[in-house]
Amino acid sequence: MKQSELFEQIPCDKYDLLTREDAIELAKGYADAIRQLQEKIDNQNKELCKSEQTKFLLNEQVLNIRNRLFGKSSEKSDKKTPPDKKKKDPRKRVLLPSERYPILDVIEKRVELDKLPTCPCCSKEMKDSGLTEDSEYLTVIPRRYFVVLQKRVKYRCSGCQDGLVTAPLIPRIKAGSSYSDEMVVDVALSKYCDLIPVERYVQMADRSGVSGLPANTLIQGTHNLADFLAPVYKKIKDEVMDSKVLHADETPHRMLEGDEKSNWYLWGFSTDGASYFEAHDTRSGSVATDIIKKSQCEYLVSDVFSGYAKAVTDSNVYRLENNLPEIENVYCNAHARRKFVEAEGAFVKESEVFLWCYREIYRLEKLKEFKHRRQWQLLYFRVMERFGLQIKSSYSSKSSLVKGIEYFIKNFEKLTLFLKFENIPIDNNFQERLMRSPVVGRKTWYGTHSRRGAETNAVLFSLVESCKINKVNPRDYFRDIVHAIHEKRPIFTPNEYLKQKAENIA
Repeated sequence: MKQSELFEQIPCDKYDLLTREDAIELAKGYADAIRQLQEKIDNQNKELCKSEQTKFLLNEQVLNIRNRLFGKSSEKSDKKTPPDKKKKDPRKRVLLPSERYPILDVIEKRVELDKLPTCPCCSKEMKDSGLTEDSEYLTVIPRRYFVVLQKRVKYRCSGCQDGLVTAPLIPRIKAGSSYSDEMVVDVALSKYCDLIPVERYVQMADRSGVSGLPANTLIQGTHNLADFLAPVYKKIKDEVMDSKVLHADETPHRMLEGDEKSNWYLWGFSTDGASYFEAHDTRSGSVATDIIKKSQCEYLVSDVFSGYAKAVTDSNVYRLENNLPEIENVYCNAHARRKFVEAEGAFVKESEVFLWCYREIYRLEKLKEFKHRRQWQLLYFRVMERFGLQIKSSYSSKSSLVKGIEYFIKNFEKLTLFLKFENIPIDNNFQERLMRSPVVGRKTWYGTHSRRGAETNAVLFSLVESCKINKVNPRDYFRDIVHAIHEKRPIFTPNEYLKQKAENIA
């Protein structure tokens, strides 16, 4: 259903003279109506359950009568037995560590007395009965480092005894490096997954007996890893560009030294299966334009930053020239709601109307089975719009309340655009959650020292955050993708990796 058709179903005339009290009552009335519908559904489900129970009891009574008439072993008795009554689950037992973590190795530790005990009855010496009383606890072995001595076998001709053939080197991310691929990945995951600066990784290694690790060399290892995984990074970008719904956001990325600008930006674009980052020395909308112009994107979910509006406009010019579908910019409602949260301190009663309506809109968003939820959501949006127009002239234009109202009314069309479609999200929280790690990382290690560092951040954050989206263990993924590249097997993104694992299980 088109948005215009939804608007036509709403008698907007009666909202023209809304007071604050009327708006609250109207919003509450809508909420009550929805709750009544939900209660009706719940009651219907309860009645269905009761009918099933009644059916079971009747079947049981019929079976008992047949047993009395014909006997349990009679050929005339019904061979089908009724299902057992549902027994109440006993109190759940606390799982043992071995049950909770089945992938962990179990190490047996035998506990014995230093001296054989004496029997309390006859005072004779006791011996091992062969029985034990078992208990479990979870423990950890501190990080362990190893030096691997690689001995490559040399082969000599058995005939002429001349010439030698040496076994080849094991493939490495960086040939001739003093650090294994496993250690390079470990450093990268500590930084980009656990957000631990490399300098702190060096301190952790020192506590494990490996002192004096060169931080700059380890950082160079992460650059080498990013270069090594560049084909995967490009494939993640292709996944993002193939999506019709695209989330976008950007965050400052500080450059600490060098001739580059001090303020760079990390741009993030994501879908439900991939997250892609790029580092640039500008916040211009041209960055977003380059991403979305030739993509399959039809809906760009973002905040109201003008760069995205410009990117959509410029991209649509290109698309019209090439007979491609236009892009629509969907604005984030979390940002609009946040304006009224900020105004709540000074304008409690007025903000209450907007926050109440947004609370109901978000509640309805979860009720996917509710057939008319879009119409109800639009009603709440219309209440906020009419109430905002009604009261904004009564307050200072510089007040937080009026700024929130003007933000909402100005962007009303794009804030409600998600109502037209089922699969368009109500806000951009998905992308903002993905930006959280880069933001925390930036604050933890303060920035990067070079353009190379910024580009490495973009590559490795893309892979790590894509792993998080697909609920894939980053360590397992990095290990397997590095091996795949070494063995010249087809590369795979975290999304494809997840599908491969599902197929192997099946």
